[in-house]
Amino acid sequence: MKIVKFIFCLLFALTFINAGLTKFFQYAPMPKMTDEQVKIYAAFTEIGWLMPLVGVVEIVGGILFIFPKTRALGAIIILPVMVGIFLQNVYRDPSQMGIGMSIVLLLINLWVILDNKEKYRNLIS
Repeated sequence: MKIVKFIFCLLFALTFINAGLTKFFQYAPMPKMTDEQVKIYAAFTEIGWLMPLVGVVEIVGGILFIFPKTRALGAIIILPVMVGIFLQNVYRDPSQMGIGMSIVLLLINLWVILDNKEKYRNLIS
């Protein structure tokens, strides 16, 4: 079970590291977007610091997610981005394949958070 968990976490981490690096180096092609998504993306890029911030969060969270010792911190760091990705897919483009991937990634993130709940107890007590 430990190896399966590590593989899921590694794939999750690499997905986010890749997404973060893409925000800086634009090496991956953008998927086809609807007119509404183009407007939203244009608004996000108009805020000059937003996309680089999301990229840094994805890279740092992804790196932390790889290692068991820092995985709990990585899961919390990536959670707001992951929720945003999931909600974007649900409300803006539910017909695309992205919703399936976002559900899988969200479930992995929540699994890691629940698996590390003891590490968070001091934060909420």
